[in-house]
Amino acid sequence: MSGFNRYVFKQLLFGLLLVTAALTAIVWLLQSVRVIELIVNQGLSPWDFVVLSALMVPSFLPHVLPLALFVSVAFVYSRLVTDRELVVMRATGVSQLGLTRPAIALALGVVLVGYLLNVLVVPGSYRMFRELQWNFRYGLAQFVLREGAFNTLNNGYTVYVRERADDGSLHGLLLHKAPSGQVPETWVAERGALVETGEGVRILLFNGSRQQVDPKTRQLSILYFDTFSLDIERTDAKGVIRFREARERTLGELLDVESQPYVQPKDYAKFITEAHWRLSSPWFALGFVLIGLVFIVSGDFSRRAQTMRVVGAVTTTFAVQIGAFGVQNLCSKNATLVPLLYLGAAVPIVVTLALLIRPPRRRVPTRPAVTA
Repeated sequence: MSGFNRYVFKQLLFGLLLVTAALTAIVWLLQSVRVIELIVNQGLSPWDFVVLSALMVPSFLPHVLPLALFVSVAFVYSRLVTDRELVVMRATGVSQLGLTRPAIALALGVVLVGYLLNVLVVPGSYRMFRELQWNFRYGLAQFVLREGAFNTLNNGYTVYVRERADDGSLHGLLLHKAPSGQVPETWVAERGALVETGEGVRILLFNGSRQQVDPKTRQLSILYFDTFSLDIERTDAKGVIRFREARERTLGELLDVESQPYVQPKDYAKFITEAHWRLSSPWFALGFVLIGLVFIVSGDFSRRAQTMRVVGAVTTTFAVQIGAFGVQNLCSKNATLVPLLYLGAAVPIVVTLALLIRPPRRRVPTRPAVTA
């Protein structure tokens, strides 16, 4: 790689990292509402927020990287045109395709990163995110018992905890439940602990008593115990099996969707489309870069037309991206249209490469007529 190519490549890489960080931060702020909802409703700790937020980031990158690379290429090459550096390089005999080599090399690297994200990283991280989200909503983590306050659970229990130790044990417990049409019951215990079992969430009580009042005789009955176990699992989550979305599944599971349990035939097209989208979408990084290069590098380097060229590149890239999402939506309803995903990724690359390989047209200066 020549000195000029190394110089341009470094500029492009720095711009890519900077824009990727900015776009990822913006998308993360918009999507973090899902995590904040869990914090407010379930009382998650700051560490839980950090873990969930970190697991969300990889799912943004396959969409952010191609756009960030396009922005970096458009900015760097526009500046090279303005500073007349590309004019000098072309004057030394460098072809249009030669001027674009640093950008194409970086784009191919982004394509490889896109495949790594789509095939390995994103399915795993998103699956972990969904599992943690499910556990926080329906597992043991949902029972966030505040100290010194009466906590009302969805299954009708009211729980008071005087103190919660560092090891998770509970001290000074009072539980009350008044089922409709049944005798209300109250449990008092010196200490206890929440335990998650295969049958649900239970609370173990130690050194306490159960109290009931007979509704007819109004007589109090007390049962003292050393150990007592109460099933307090949420009724709305009982027996529910978490269905894994298409984004959580591996490429092999998506391509062999008919053998996957709990997947309805009406969703086969959606799962197949997800698989082929993972295989085709990384190439949009190269397509977007070539679109920007065709508008900025091809033809004469005129400062006056530079703004319109950048606008044209942005408009074309935006149209290609919207068209790709539209084709993806159609394929998710009709799997026979899946080849259009690859066609949509290949056409911009083929067309723009043909335009870049073609030598630029040079305007022949016209001389004013000389009169004798």
